[in-house]
Amino acid sequence: MRYGKQNTIGLLVATTAFVAMCGTAGAATYKWTDDQGVVHYSDKVPPDAVSKGATVLDKQGRPVKKIEPAPTPEQLKAKEAAEEDQRARAKIEQDQARKDRALMQSYTTEAEIDVAKSRALQTLDAQIKSAQAYSADLTRRQQDLKKRKASFGDKPIPIDLERDLTNVDIELSREAALVKQKTEEIAAVTAKYDSEKKRWQEIKADQQRSSAAAAAVTTKTSTADTKK
Repeated sequence: MRYGKQNTIGLLVATTAFVAMCGTAGAATYKWTDDQGVVHYSDKVPPDAVSKGATVLDKQGRPVKKIEPAPTPEQLKAKEAAEEDQRARAKIEQDQARKDRALMQSYTTEAEIDVAKSRALQTLDAQIKSAQAYSADLTRRQQDLKKRKASFGDKPIPIDLERDLTNVDIELSREAALVKQKTEEIAAVTAKYDSEKKRWQEIKADQQRSSAAAAAVTTKTSTADTKK
């Protein structure tokens, strides 16, 4: 049974009568609005009106539950995007928490971070110096080979001499690339340890603030208990 909204008095009378009837029958009463904006009261919501939502009324005609309208495609898409964004943020936070735990477990003081940084840089510096020394030897050998090659003048150059010059050139290029790589690693390692030290300091500061706040609460509680 349905009642259209004609006027305030008519609606009140119809609603009261319908709710009383549904209350007697023990069935739930729903209030819903059709496409024309007409409010209806019935013991069930028609299938074509379910997507628009409804309100469940008790025996006295008071709202006890609201059935939300079915979301639109745009709302579903927005909800999915929001949930995906939330999952991405949660993953970032979890990854950061894992890194923070590993950082605090690796170093107990700032000095330990400085020592680790120094060792890593010393290793890279040693590798660069070794490559540079080897390159110096290769350069000297290259110069000697070029002099030998020049000494032949217009005569045919021995195959072994040409091969040795080619090999030296290849080795020099290889060592130059190695020095460049290690130099870039020095910059990366420096940035890494500086970043870790800064984060370590931030975490320590947060821990100290939390400890101070907890101590203040404990002191306040103890003072209040003493006064009692």
